[in-house]
Amino acid sequence: MSSTEHHWITTPVTEDLLRGHLDLEPTAHGLLPHRLPARARRQIPDDQLAVAESQPSGVRLAFRTRATTIELDTLPTKRVYRGFPAPADGVYDLLVDGRLTAQTTVPGGNVRTVTDMVTQSAELHEGPAGTARFTDLPAHDKSVEIWLPHTEITELIALRTNAPVEPASPQGRRVWLHHGSSISHGSNATHPTAIWPALAAAQGCVELVNLGFSGSALLDPFTARAIRDTPADLISLKIGINVVNADVMRLRAFTPAVHGFLDTIREGHPTTPLLVVSPILCPVQEDTPGPLAPDFDGQTLRFKATGDPAERAAGRLTLTIIREELARTVEQRTADDPNLHYLDGRDLYGEKDYAEAPHPDEIHPTPEGHRRIGHNFARLAFGGGGPFAD
Repeated sequence: MSSTEHHWITTPVTEDLLRGHLDLEPTAHGLLPHRLPARARRQIPDDQLAVAESQPSGVRLAFRTRATTIELDTLPTKRVYRGFPAPADGVYDLLVDGRLTAQTTVPGGNVRTVTDMVTQSAELHEGPAGTARFTDLPAHDKSVEIWLPHTEITELIALRTNAPVEPASPQGRRVWLHHGSSISHGSNATHPTAIWPALAAAQGCVELVNLGFSGSALLDPFTARAIRDTPADLISLKIGINVVNADVMRLRAFTPAVHGFLDTIREGHPTTPLLVVSPILCPVQEDTPGPLAPDFDGQTLRFKATGDPAERAAGRLTLTIIREELARTVEQRTADDPNLHYLDGRDLYGEKDYAEAPHPDEIHPTPEGHRRIGHNFARLAFGGGGPFAD
């Protein structure tokens, strides 16, 4: 992590340099950003969510500087699945005055090898820290953001520059807090500012807090309390896909759980514009209940629904049923809550989108799918007449 350049200035990574996180945990190496507070983390029941909330999707450093070279020392923890090829290293995006200007990766680090895809049990192999280095940046005073990899747990160790750094001043933008599943987390997106919530936030000119948790948008009460207690001007909840593909509840439990989730959020945000978004099109689960099961043919990982469609009459959930129930629930509540809104996820990504950019693994969109979802959300939510219109 040493450099041959002179006149380095080391700036401690502190709370005022970070955005998009809910908590910072001191570690032996530095600071670990979290997207759930400590109280919620103590109630997490599985490694799936524990890992997901520690992956800094939407978390970024934000500061002003004249520096032409920037180094950020980090210790990444990468996730691999036993028997599958190792994924590419996570990408760090550097934005100058809001424009993507440079990208890099940090090789090495810890490796968390998942030995069972169902239980997510894993083995951790420790590795060295590394440096994300950006050079040849414009020499004028500028706003800089470094978006951390959405696919890697990232401990922040040190920030070095060849000119002084000061925290970015507030820009008066509204804060948009979004909660969703792996699609909101950024699954299959190639870099952190290409996940659909980041694309929508850029178009909507808002500050993003992304609580998209891979495999874990399950109406957990501790997540609702975290949203309740987090300052936000706009809130959206993308509900349903994980409930179906994990097969965690039946219709009888689902509807009260949605009401409870919304009730808890409204305790802290009684009049905040709140948008409930149903699942995007996912043909494998439209009318077939979960649980999902991995289907690996030796080269490609896909997923298949293993439930029996005949059991829908007994309350087994599908995406079609979820959408109908969410629309009904929101309509019922809007009589007393005029700031509550509903958006059908198929308006973000529907049959035409699937025909042109199908899910490669049957459940997660391609990078083009993320672009379409982000653009459509910005148009429908932030555009004129939308629930988040300024």
